[in-house]
Amino acid sequence: MLEKCEGIVIRTTDYGETNKITTLFTREWGKVGVMARGAKKTNSRLSAVTQPFTYAYYLVQRSTGLGLMQQGEMITSFRAIKEDIMLTAYASYVAELTDRCTEDKKPNPFHFELLHQTMNYMNEGYDAQILTNIYEMKMLNVLGMYPVLDKCTICGATDGQFSFSIREGGLICHRCLEHDPYHYKISQAAVKLLRVFYYFDLGRLGNISVKEATKEELNTIISAYYDEYSGLYLKSKKFLQSMKSFGSDFMKNSPNINKNKDEG
Repeated sequence: MLEKCEGIVIRTTDYGETNKITTLFTREWGKVGVMARGAKKTNSRLSAVTQPFTYAYYLVQRSTGLGLMQQGEMITSFRAIKEDIMLTAYASYVAELTDRCTEDKKPNPFHFELLHQTMNYMNEGYDAQILTNIYEMKMLNVLGMYPVLDKCTICGATDGQFSFSIREGGLICHRCLEHDPYHYKISQAAVKLLRVFYYFDLGRLGNISVKEATKEELNTIISAYYDEYSGLYLKSKKFLQSMKSFGSDFMKNSPNINKNKDEG
């Protein structure tokens, strides 16, 4: 029996000469693996709809193991993501994080909507690093990680100057800093954004404008927290970090780029 689902491709694996095993994150069924026979052939009707990050309707013959993809109807290919190597790096990380965070065949339409919104905003040109940080914060509960962000994790105070303690698992106020001499001193703007990213509905996202220094603080805290508690090692994260490092080094070593461009 064929069943229709709405899904986003989060992983593909070549199988044999012409086939692909495609992992879809679907609205109806959660994460499912499906065999797409002949999808590696350029003239296959399944070739386009099995590309990474593709958002489509699929007709699938489901089974207890791998399903069988029979047909796909493209909704969007998220073309802008695929044409920009940095956006591809961010989207790859979000896709791999989704894959590693979720169990097979556990429907979660709220998570599907979050993934779809994140990809859609990236494709529309919103700040990919901030979107990725928001997604990371939303995934913490899925991984069983519950940082304390609404008060001091030591004394419970909701007022004061806050730092972040990886060891204590959340914010600590200025009165409790001695409990963790290795705490991260961060700006109050970063504290506010960590809370916002964790609690707010991505569907209400407006224009994003965050200072580079604050973005660096957020990335440092979130990465350190994941490294300590998630147990995940993601190849896409390492690739993303290397791309960001390359871009930063390139700009530092090319101080006259903008000047020359303006003069031209």
